[in-house]
Amino acid sequence: MSTTTNRETAPRDGGSVDHRLARLLDTPFFARVVPHLAPETLHQLIQYRGLDACGELVTSATPAQLTSLLDLDLWRHAQPGRDEQFDVDRFGEWLEVLVDTGDSVAARTVAALDKHLVIVGLSRYLRLFDAGTFEPTASTDDEPMDRNEMMNSETSGDVLECEVGGYLVRARRTDAWDAIVTLLVTLDTEHNHYFHAVMQGCRRLSNSRPEIDGLDDLLMAPEQHLHDVAIERERRRSRRGYATPADARAFLQMARQPQHPPTAPIAINPIATAYFRAADEQADTTPEGTSAGAPESARHAADEDIPTSIDVVSELLAEAGVMPERPRALLEAADARATKLPLLKRLMEFVLHHDETAYLTRSRELAFLANTLLAGSSVQSRPFTSQEASDAAACICNLGLECWPARWPGATSQGASSPPELDTAMPPDAFLVDHGLVTAFEVGWSVLYQDVSLFVADQLVSTLADLHCVDADTRRGLRALRRTLEKQREAGTPWLARDAADVLAMLDMTAWISVLGLLDECPILTAALRAVLERRTTSVSPTAFEFISTTAQIGDIRLFMRALPDLLSR
Repeated sequence: MSTTTNRETAPRDGGSVDHRLARLLDTPFFARVVPHLAPETLHQLIQYRGLDACGELVTSATPAQLTSLLDLDLWRHAQPGRDEQFDVDRFGEWLEVLVDTGDSVAARTVAALDKHLVIVGLSRYLRLFDAGTFEPTASTDDEPMDRNEMMNSETSGDVLECEVGGYLVRARRTDAWDAIVTLLVTLDTEHNHYFHAVMQGCRRLSNSRPEIDGLDDLLMAPEQHLHDVAIERERRRSRRGYATPADARAFLQMARQPQHPPTAPIAINPIATAYFRAADEQADTTPEGTSAGAPESARHAADEDIPTSIDVVSELLAEAGVMPERPRALLEAADARATKLPLLKRLMEFVLHHDETAYLTRSRELAFLANTLLAGSSVQSRPFTSQEASDAAACICNLGLECWPARWPGATSQGASSPPELDTAMPPDAFLVDHGLVTAFEVGWSVLYQDVSLFVADQLVSTLADLHCVDADTRRGLRALRRTLEKQREAGTPWLARDAADVLAMLDMTAWISVLGLLDECPILTAALRAVLERRTTSVSPTAFEFISTTAQIGDIRLFMRALPDLLSR
């Protein structure tokens, strides 16, 4: 690599990281590097710098990269663990940024996208009609209505509208209007076939609602089209190694209630099986050592500068904090050798040194479990971060391994009536050669559900029944909490009673924080709970916590619940 190229590809001469990153985006070589970067990396860069500063980056991406990038950026979680919703406002921002890079560039970029996604986005901004619909077809005895009057009769008269390519385009909302019209005009001129396919799709979705005919429970055309686009997005993401929210929720729900009868052989969860099959199929179709998003010409280009440039870009992005974690689809297992999980560490080290294939399989399983927690669960009533999901997956597996053999499929007793630490044995070193971590996670997750979530809910209901309080408002709050707990306990979702537990803060703040952690969908041990058990009086962070990874910690939870009545009665 030449000295000149080195100066271009490595803007290291002073300035803050933000300044150097901004210069990096402006350097000519960066457009050559973009096709070789993972879509998740591009997405993190956009989040760091802002979409409006990354227009050139977006237009340098390949169609496959851009599709994956939009799959990440145009969808938002309404609630942790729920299905993601299409972000209409963000779609408009994307169109404005693309048009700012140039009309032709924007049209070329959009024309490479799936037309169904573009139709979904545009139909939220526009209603489309054939202009001929408003042409007078016959005269009457009265004064004939001209075309403009017919058009104005369909609207209030102050709605933005124009004609493009023989279609009447009328605004549903005014933001991004100029960018959309500019884009449509350019598509009509330079990508006519794609333009008409998109416009006809938008026109079909612009029809008025049908009459109620007994089928009114079916989705309307726009909602059905959006649903189809969302399903196709999930298929793409599954092939890239993501766990869909629906599959993740189903897996976690199945894991709470072990499905194996006592004498049945242990079988891997069908959802996990489908996940690994899809990942294997994707790996088989992606040539080794190439980027899935890079075009064929870029993959085989004889440009020796590209690898070094990618390294420079990666180093700078890491320094800027843009790449602090692995992308979600590429999450690796939490390194068991570096964690504070002695059992999982010992078993993984044995597999590493004795069976490389089994070790790679276990690492893939941990990655699947981390992605499942990210997509289908929550911690402290918020989404997991990538690092938290990796840590939680490892901790839950360690808990499941500690509960072997008493709580594993095939055991004769799997109840939650006795503390699991009273009936456990350490698995042999070679255990993970033949046993999967998916099953270990299922065991650990069911233990958390039965011995923490349900146990804490039951104990708290009993505590509230015997708790006497002078303040009338507090009494009403405690009664409401008890009713909510009983209802959610019966439904098997005690974590949905967390909001009602706020009344406990009026009695004891430390107890309230501790109970909230235990009632979580993924139960945790807060620093406040640990302080109660250790009888410490120093201040603790209300947000600090650790994931439950051992049967000893579950024993600590039982001790705390026995002490809870006294805490609330002070």
